[in-house]
Amino acid sequence: MNVTHLECAACGLEHEARRLLNLCARCGKPLFVKYDLQRAARTLTRASLAGRGADMWRYREVLPIENDEHIVTLGEGWTPLVHARRLGERLGMRELYVKDESQNPTHSFKARGMSAAVSMALALGAQKLAVPSAGNAAGALAAYAARAGLQAHIIVPRDTPRANIIECEQMGAHVQLVDGLITDCAAEIARRKEQEGWFEVSTLKEPYRVEGKKTMGYELAEQFAWELPDAIIYPTGGGTGLIGMWKAFAEMEIMGLIKDQRPRMIVVQAAGCAPIVRAFERGQRHAEEFVGATTVASGLRVPRAIGDFLILDAVRASGGTAVAVTDREMLAAVREIGETEGMFVAPEGAACLPALRKLIERGLIDKHDRVVLFNTGAGVKYLECFTEPFSDQAKV
Repeated sequence: MNVTHLECAACGLEHEARRLLNLCARCGKPLFVKYDLQRAARTLTRASLAGRGADMWRYREVLPIENDEHIVTLGEGWTPLVHARRLGERLGMRELYVKDESQNPTHSFKARGMSAAVSMALALGAQKLAVPSAGNAAGALAAYAARAGLQAHIIVPRDTPRANIIECEQMGAHVQLVDGLITDCAAEIARRKEQEGWFEVSTLKEPYRVEGKKTMGYELAEQFAWELPDAIIYPTGGGTGLIGMWKAFAEMEIMGLIKDQRPRMIVVQAAGCAPIVRAFERGQRHAEEFVGATTVASGLRVPRAIGDFLILDAVRASGGTAVAVTDREMLAAVREIGETEGMFVAPEGAACLPALRKLIERGLIDKHDRVVLFNTGAGVKYLECFTEPFSDQAKV
C-alpha cells in the first residue's frame, strides 16, 4: 500500500490514514490522501497499464484501498472519450472531445467517487453511510452501499429528479425528502449523524470520493497518449471532479507519466446558481453562498461548495476561467449534442457547449485547441426537464 497519510488541503495538518475521518481536526477543511509516489511509480508505468482491466482500479497504486477484498466495484471508470467531429464542425474545431461519464454504473461520474468512498468505509468498519445529494450521488451511494452490504441513508431535495429517487428506493436505501436545497439536506445530516451512527460521505467531507474522481484525469492522459488537452470544460457544483483531476495531474508529473503541461481548467455553472463564477470574477478565493439558487440542472444547484478555494486555485493556476450559462442554453445544447453526436447528455454536461461558444467568442479558446467537454451524467435521469411545463420555466 502506498498511502502515507491524510493531509489537510488548507492548513497542511497531517492525519492518520487508517481511521474513519471527515474533515481536518484543526480547521475543518477537506483532507487529501497522500501517497509514496516514488514507490507507486515503480509499478504504475505506461507499459504496465497496457495489460490491466478497463476500469478505474487499473490505477491501483494511487488509490487508497489496501486489500483487494475491500474493493466495492461495479465496473466504474474507463469511460469513452468521444471525438465529437460533427459538433466540432459546427464550431470550426477539429479537436473537440466529449468524456462521456454517463457510461458509468448508475449512469454518472458519481460512481467513481462512491466506489472509492464505500470501499474505504467498508475497510475501516463503517456500517451506516449518509449523504445529502441533488440526485446522482444518491443513486451511486445506494448502489455501492448495497453492493457492500452497508446501509445507505440519503437526504435529497423534494424536487430531485424522480429517476434518482426511484433508483435509491429500489436499491434498498433509506430516503428522506427535504423542502430546500442540498445545503438544507447537509444540515439535516449534520444534526442527526452522531445520534444515528452515520458516517458522512458528502462531497469533500471525507477523503476518498475525490480519489475515485481523480481517475478521470489519469484516463484522459492515457487516452490522449500521455499528452493532456489544451482545455477541460467542466460542469461544476461541488467541484470534486475538477479538484480530483488537478490532483491527478500533479501526481502523474511526480511519477514521470506526464510533463508539466496542464490544461486550462474551465468551470461552468448555471446562471441561477453560480457562486464559483461570481467569486472568480471578483478575484475572491472563497465563494459566498449563492442565495435563491435555482436551475433545472440539479447537479449544479450547489449554492455553497466546501472546496471552493480548491476549485478557484486550480482554475487560476491553470490559466482557466469560469462561465455561467442559462437553463435555456443548457436544454438547447442537450438537443444539439444529441442530434449531432447521438449522445443524450445530462443538462450539466450540456452546459459545456454554450460555455465553449462563449469562450470562443471572447477569444479564450482557439478553434485549433484540443478541448474536452465533460458529460457528467445521462439525460434519461432528467426526463422532467424535457416536459413542456418544466422546460417552459427554464428561462434563467
